[in-house]
Amino acid sequence: MSYRVSATAAPEIFKAYDIRGLYPEQLDGPLAQRIGRAFANVLASLSDKPPGELRVGLGRDMRISAPALSAHYAEGLLDAGAHVIDIGEVGSEMLYYLVGSRELDGGLMCTASHNPKAYTGAKLVREGAIALSGDEGIQDIRRAVETDDSESAAGDREQRRGTLERVDIYEEFQSSVLKFIDADAVRAAPRHLKVVLDGGNGMAGPMAGPLLERLNLDLVETFWTPDGNFPEHEPNPLRPENRRMIIERVRESGADLGIAWDGDADRCFFIDDGGAFVDGDFLTALLAESLLHRHPGEAILYDVRASRAVPDTVARAGGVAFRNRVGHAFFKTRMRAEGSLFGGEVSGHYYFRDFYCADSGTIPALLVLELLARAGRPMSQLLAPYRGRYFISGEINSEVSDQDAKIDEIAARYADARLDRLDGISVDYEDWHFNVRPSNTEPLLRLCLESLISHEDMVRRRDEVLSLIRS
Repeated sequence: MSYRVSATAAPEIFKAYDIRGLYPEQLDGPLAQRIGRAFANVLASLSDKPPGELRVGLGRDMRISAPALSAHYAEGLLDAGAHVIDIGEVGSEMLYYLVGSRELDGGLMCTASHNPKAYTGAKLVREGAIALSGDEGIQDIRRAVETDDSESAAGDREQRRGTLERVDIYEEFQSSVLKFIDADAVRAAPRHLKVVLDGGNGMAGPMAGPLLERLNLDLVETFWTPDGNFPEHEPNPLRPENRRMIIERVRESGADLGIAWDGDADRCFFIDDGGAFVDGDFLTALLAESLLHRHPGEAILYDVRASRAVPDTVARAGGVAFRNRVGHAFFKTRMRAEGSLFGGEVSGHYYFRDFYCADSGTIPALLVLELLARAGRPMSQLLAPYRGRYFISGEINSEVSDQDAKIDEIAARYADARLDRLDGISVDYEDWHFNVRPSNTEPLLRLCLESLISHEDMVRRRDEVLSLIRS
């Protein structure tokens, strides 16, 4: 059977870091099958193996469309001759763990991460759980999909049909990530930590829940059951409206901490004991300091948007900090090449060398709980030195038709500063700095700015740069 579907009409679903689109208007079952075939062929070219020798992991999240689409991805991989290891409904990091621990040639996670329920997509990794990107792999898949001829290749596929294996890795994964902390230190804390959990009706409940239950915590579970309808709120804790309920619950219950996850649970976000959101820059600094106590002298990666709190903290803890381009493909590739211990992004992605350089939403939660148990102080006190010295704007988006021209205009306006074009443009002065970078998918420029003087100075500088961007 041959078919022509939405791929050629919707090249925009092939993003910089994954595949993402509306179901079924932009991404349906037949297209998923073609993507599966194309992915296998791209993996074959990257690994220098024939498709029939590939071993590929497959997982899916809790979205309503995921079971059907995952089956179509599997069919495409099997069409190409690959051996598919299907681990069912899991968090994305469980797929990364499968690929890394079993030395597979790649893996496909059927997920749209934090997007609303109408979306679907795929996160794609090669051997070592290294993410494909628009620069390497994803556009190759797009081109292969557009030239796919199902009917003429049907006979050949029947001769080299792959095989399917179903595996449950929950217990294996949970035992592995629990080794990142001293669980006894959490259990032995003078009092049980009270923690509000917001799973966003995503994959955090089944993935992280059993681990947290082993730590003698007083848990308040909200939206903890996977449900692709997302009946309470979208699974995107970066949006303030989606954090409102967990903040209220932390304050009402007098909890020590709140933890919220996105839909596929590879990112977690924290609310302190006062109900304040913990910025990703400051969380990166806390985790880096904690990890460097055990691994002195190691390298830490942070993204170009981040507060100077990160390199300052890393230096004080005896580590070496390196700025990096935004995006998990860039973090994972550099960490693997240079052996970096840990990497953190403002957006809540945290990467660990000893977790196949992949991002995890479980390990940071465990590390923060261990940190609080050992410190014997509330999260707000641990964060106070950062909040009192580093005044950050958060990421602010502006619609700009000609992004490159505007970045050049910014460079000319601030020519007396130290300028860096690693990712967009970074402008650094002694007591303030900012980064402006283009969106990969929309006509937007994204500003992150920091003052080391005061909140008022940050606001003044922020408004000055925004005025230039929006003029």
